[in-house]
Amino acid sequence: MNMEREAVTIRFPISLLSKAKHLKDGSESFNELVVEAVEREVKRRQAIVTHQSIVARRAKIKARTGVHPDVNVFIHSLREGDMRSE
Repeated sequence: MNMEREAVTIRFPISLLSKAKHLKDGSESFNELVVEAVEREVKRRQAIVTHQSIVARRAKIKARTGVHPDVNVFIHSLREGDMRSE
C-alpha cells in the first residue's frame, strides 16, 4: 500500500532507541519498526475508545430500562421441556 508520508522529528530516550535498533529485524528499517508500532498503538487506543463508548451506552440503557432478568434460566427451562406445549 502506497501511503502519503510526512517526515517528523522524534526524540527517543537513548536506551529505548538502542534497544529498538538492536531488536529490529535485519531487513526491516527503523522507520518501518516505528510506523508499525505507532499503527498498533493507534488501533489499541481506538479499541479503548470504542469499548468506553459501548460501556457508556450500556449504562444509559440500563438507567433507562433497568436491569433485565437473566434469561438463561428461562432458556434452560425451554430446552428441558418444562414449558413446552406439545
